[in-house]
Amino acid sequence: MKPTMLKLAKWHIWLGWLVGVPIIMWTATGLFMVAKPIEEVRGNHLRLPVDEAPLVLDDSPLATSEAQLREMRVTMQDGRAVAFLTTLDGITTRVDVASGDPIPALDAAAARALVARRIVGGDAVRSIRLFEADEVPFDFRRPVPVWQVVLEDGAHVYVGRDTGQIEAVRTRWWRWFDVMWGLHIMDLSEREDTSHPILITFAALSLVGALFGCILMFRRRKARVRARTKAPVGA
Repeated sequence: MKPTMLKLAKWHIWLGWLVGVPIIMWTATGLFMVAKPIEEVRGNHLRLPVDEAPLVLDDSPLATSEAQLREMRVTMQDGRAVAFLTTLDGITTRVDVASGDPIPALDAAAARALVARRIVGGDAVRSIRLFEADEVPFDFRRPVPVWQVVLEDGAHVYVGRDTGQIEAVRTRWWRWFDVMWGLHIMDLSEREDTSHPILITFAALSLVGALFGCILMFRRRKARVRARTKAPVGA
């Protein structure tokens, strides 16, 4: 064997000793974490179903029994108090708290202006398009009607049509990260399932392979020691 190859083989052995323990730790803990769906880990399967009751506040013109609200959230938006009203059906609207008047949904010009004010480089817009809740792009993945504002640097800014807020920012780096995450959990279709048979199987095989590798390193080291002790003097 050439000297260079001998050096590489020696470095490979020492590198194996160095990373062997963390590799086993990563694969073992990874196998443990994917063995159960995250919903079961969080105990969601233990929760009993509860019928939702509408939010009703006395003396409130907004939270009435007829409105059938699930949630009412008040915040400042563009210098005025705005109430976000979400019904039991999941529909969100905005209301001016002072006047009680509904605030109209954002149009393309308003969405563009919001991005220009709130996002670095947001004035360099390549395109803008409205997506309904049932047809949102894959990099958004939330059933909310949004304006997709594509910037010149490749970032996708999602502005809620009914909320008037920036719901998400997806840079080019985020989209590549999303692909890598899908490969990492072996779920390229939804990129959310962290516990499925394929992932569990390969995590288990990786753990077995790492254990075998560490065992073989011990055996190889013992074999080298025995070979040196048996070598004739002066050899």
